[in-house]
Amino acid sequence: MPWPTVELQQALQACLPGLQLQVLAQTDSTNTRLVERARTDTTPCLLVAESQTAGRGRLGRAWQAVPGASLTFSLGLPLAPPSWQGLSLAVGLALADALDPPGRRPPGVPPAIGLKWPNDLWLWDGPGQGRKLGGVLIETTGGAALRHCVVGVGLNVAAVPTPDGTATACLQEVQPGATPEGALAAVAVPLLRALLRFQQEGFAPLAPAYAHRDLLRGQAVQVNGNPPLAGLADGVDAEGALRLRAAALHRIVSGEVSVRFARDPMPAGPSC
Repeated sequence: MPWPTVELQQALQACLPGLQLQVLAQTDSTNTRLVERARTDTTPCLLVAESQTAGRGRLGRAWQAVPGASLTFSLGLPLAPPSWQGLSLAVGLALADALDPPGRRPPGVPPAIGLKWPNDLWLWDGPGQGRKLGGVLIETTGGAALRHCVVGVGLNVAAVPTPDGTATACLQEVQPGATPEGALAAVAVPLLRALLRFQQEGFAPLAPAYAHRDLLRGQAVQVNGNPPLAGLADGVDAEGALRLRAAALHRIVSGEVSVRFARDPMPAGPSC
């Protein structure tokens, strides 16, 4: 595929001098490659793979990617934010805004791409309804203060039939004719800028923009934690934690739980 490597590397280096861009025909996992690379070389790097044989998602899940129909890449760089909380939300927001720019739809109409806490991009089919479009996997290595952060992104670009005969949600539903290389050109620089901004400001300034794409807000959800919880999702707080209203208001931190939509709707509760 005609990856825009020269132009894109120049644009990335304008934001972060020295950043390297590499495109591989195949690897096991771009996240694995950059995590291992960081043990000896912490130079910022954007690593793209046309095909992954062992792609990984959150909680150890496998990420299936089809060459030519998917975009899989990882961005690794040293990062030292005041708090790491909310990083996956900031990443998801940057990707969604780059692929589905704010303001392109009339007031009151939901965006085409919503965000499902804590790290998924979904096509928005209606209130509390959607299909997974992409996901984010963040890993860090190094010391407590300055750590090397690797942000992995998997995005369905073209529809691929699944074993049950249905097709995956894909970017071409939003942008007909979208390609993996075009999607990379659209998201790479905004993602880097978002990471550098997060290092300075954290998640709090992004909370209002996240709320605009929050697929869970106002929906009945089930949280598979210890103990499991069911309640009404009430957005996220300034640190990116999910607010869940059950018998009381619970604060769910990213990385501890898996969130799924509840089967039966629940009455809306008060919001604070």
